[in-house]
Order: sequence, then C-alpha cells, then structure tokens
Amino acid sequence: MNSFINLLLLLFTLPTMLMAIFVGFDLPVEFLGVSGNALPYKIQIFLGLGMLLLAIGLWRVTRRWMGIRMTKQVQKFKWNVAISSSRKSRVITYTLLESLLFFSLGFGYMNLTKDAWFPTLAMFVLGVESLIFLVVNSKNNFRIGLTSKAILASDREVILIYLKGLRQVSISQQTVYFDYIENLQLTFPTDCIPEDQRNEFFETLRGQLDKNRVLFRLES
Repeated sequence: MNSFINLLLLLFTLPTMLMAIFVGFDLPVEFLGVSGNALPYKIQIFLGLGMLLLAIGLWRVTRRWMGIRMTKQVQKFKWNVAISSSRKSRVITYTLLESLLFFSLGFGYMNLTKDAWFPTLAMFVLGVESLIFLVVNSKNNFRIGLTSKAILASDREVILIYLKGLRQVSISQQTVYFDYIENLQLTFPTDCIPEDQRNEFFETLRGQLDKNRVLFRLES
C-alpha cells in the first residue's frame, strides 16, 4: 500500500512541478497561445493539485499512525515484538530521506513561483509530519504483532496479512509467501522479525492455522 500511495504522490508531483516551471519561467504554452505566467486559472490549478497532494499524503499519514496505534496495544496480540534493528535502521533512513524530499519539493515550488503556495504548504506539512512520526515512534513503537486472525507490522508502512482463506504458508530466502484460495498470494518480509524471535513467531503462527487446511512449509 505504501508503494501505491507513493506512486500516486509521484504522479501528481510531476505535473505540479511542470506547472511551476512553466509559470515560474514564463515559458510559452503554445497549444493555448499564452505564456506560463498568463495561464488562465493558474491559481485554481495549483490549489487543486496541492489539495490532491495533501489528501494523498494524509491518507498515508492516517494509515501508518493507525497501524502504530494498533500494534502498540500489545495485550491484544498473541505475539508482539519490536521490529528488527536492521529494519528499524532502514525505516529511519528512508523516512528522513522522505522528509528531505518533501522539503526539497516545497522549497522548489516556492522558489519557482509564489502562485504555488498551496503545493508548497502541502509538501512542508508532509515533511514535518515525517519528522514528528520518527521522533514519536522510532524508539519502541515500530512493531510486529500476530493475532488469531492476522499479522500486522507497522513502521513507515503498514503490512497486514489476514490468515482467513489461507491454503499454504512457505518461506524462501527473506520472504514468507501466503497463498490463498483463488490463486491470491501475499508476501511478508522476514527482516521485520528479530532473528532471535523468528522461531517463536513461526511456531505461534503455526498454532493459529488449521493443520488440515493449510500447508505450512519452512524448509524451502
């Protein structure tokens, strides 16, 4: 899901930047017969693009804060631990880079044209949120939990794997594959799990599955 939302952000960031470049440098828009700075409804276009960027970003913000809130409720899980230190380091690095990217885009819009004030604001809001997210949660709130119904991992992204409808669980290298009826397959990265907790995780997972319906293979 995080990748899908990032793709949406990229799709709307590109035309916003292109619009800012045309307006900021007053480049000709030949098919309209005007220059960038004279584009009709340019303020409204920037406002619409900024609202889309902010809405998409807040969708991700809401999702990951909700994931953190859920995995923090340790007592509701049959098994719940903090994510591995190696994944935590990557999460911190990627989130800082993400925040830097938002601020860079915001400053880019602002320097190109003041008309892009709302996309600028949207980028600054998302950049600040990423920093707050790290400060509040990086110590011990990035966790992975297992209930009788699902696996939930929450850090900068949320990974949710339901156990209902499973027909096979298998592991290959650094990935756990969950095969469902109707040929649906979901994957889960084992690097979320601390190495010294993996056996316990898989034993707890095995205990939640119907042995007569779900093939459980860890030897591949």
